[in-house]
Amino acid sequence: MPVTSVEKDLDQLTITIVADFPVPLRRLWDAYTDPRQIERFWGPPTYPATFYRHDALTGGRSVYAMTGPEGDTHYGCWDWTSTDAPHAFEVLDSFSDAAGVPNADLPTTRMDFAFEETPGGSRLKTTSYFGSLHQMQQLIEMGMLEGTRQAMAQIDQVLADLASFAADHLAEAQILSDTQVRVARVIRGTVDQVWRAHNDAALMKRWLLGPDGWSMPVCEIATAVGDSYRYEWQRDGGEERFGFTGELLESVEPHRAVTTEAMIGTDFPATLNELTLTEVEGGTLLSLVITYANAEQRDAVLATGMTGGMETSYQRLEGLLQPTLA
Repeated sequence: MPVTSVEKDLDQLTITIVADFPVPLRRLWDAYTDPRQIERFWGPPTYPATFYRHDALTGGRSVYAMTGPEGDTHYGCWDWTSTDAPHAFEVLDSFSDAAGVPNADLPTTRMDFAFEETPGGSRLKTTSYFGSLHQMQQLIEMGMLEGTRQAMAQIDQVLADLASFAADHLAEAQILSDTQVRVARVIRGTVDQVWRAHNDAALMKRWLLGPDGWSMPVCEIATAVGDSYRYEWQRDGGEERFGFTGELLESVEPHRAVTTEAMIGTDFPATLNELTLTEVEGGTLLSLVITYANAEQRDAVLATGMTGGMETSYQRLEGLLQPTLA
């Protein structure tokens, strides 16, 4: 059990939980900032979490759901107010709806996460600040303390499972819901390098090619919110061609970009693509959450071998970045 102390301060309206772990500081930090990892322990065992968005940066947002044994789903969101990697971050934790809109009828808690090295590994001190004694008692009665203990008891297993999140792990697609898929891959390169690789047309034409045997004759970048982009690929030595177009809806350089994406020449519904880049041990975690119109469209796209093509492209990208990092 990693939790070593729990302290309630009724005067300061705080609850402080201290937990110790036999892993380096960076490993523990990554467990909280990588959506693939935090969702394995943020909810208690009977209410596992799914993170649909997780921006580990000041001004970022996280949206998650915890699903109970009877299929009941409870949503929450974080508003990231400060970050100091890998030592501390602070969020406002709220109950919310599925879109991440906070529920004004339930308390919002300010949570401060402080990470520090110890002789045996690392320590996490989580301090929750409440707006009133009533709010504090309300959340305790809702099972906050016991749920937190149960959730943190799962972290050791996640920390031990380094292979699933290491830089040599291939791109994988995880189904988040009936309409959403997350593709994640650690790219050996800095956040700035990976961002540039997605916004420099000359560079994109060298790596964003999928399987061998294709070229990218058209690469028109959307440089500002509201701009449109257009990408087209053509099979070498043939006339087979396809492409995508869409609009840049949101851009927070160098960490987050949100676009629509529609296949040129078809009437398939456009998808919503949310790209997030997070610094982790070994490089940059690329997380792409794709929202489809329905489960049928989601499954049809996955069946095309999309993830394998993306992995080939990411390997090609790493090959371009490695000389720069040397």
